[in-house]
Amino acid sequence: MTTTAEQTDAEKKAALAARTAEMAAREVKLNAGKTGKGTRTSLGLTRGRNPQEIQYENWDETQPETLPTSFTEFMHLTGGDKLSEAEGEAFVVRRLILGDNEILYKEASDPIAEFVDKTWPEEIQKMFKAVVKNYSGSANVSIEDAVALIKPGIVASQLKAGK
Repeated sequence: MTTTAEQTDAEKKAALAARTAEMAAREVKLNAGKTGKGTRTSLGLTRGRNPQEIQYENWDETQPETLPTSFTEFMHLTGGDKLSEAEGEAFVVRRLILGDNEILYKEASDPIAEFVDKTWPEEIQKMFKAVVKNYSGSANVSIEDAVALIKPGIVASQLKAGK
């Protein structure tokens, strides 16, 4: 038996891909009977040295039709509407903080974010990040070098478009 330390990078990537595909297939089976709005069953791994598989309920952002579209609907789907006013408010504030912390972390940990002009339309910002990331990885150059090459063209296109 080969230990993880003895596996090549390609073997590790193949094993990870196989595990991810197998877990995704099991998630489909777990959610087969679920319809309408609400959370879906997800599979994941605990953090740490010896990760263990876990099963939990999660909002599936890839299925917009399953997500609540109003505050009232969210409270109903999460059971928050059954709480007292004070408990309900604390319930929502906790979720707002957790969600905002996740957003702030993602924004801060994005190595390309500092190079994005926040006045650009959102789709241009996303495209710029993807192009810089892909070019940097493909050409084996630093993010800074990729930005220096790509950003002038984006800036010029935005000026030309009047944005």
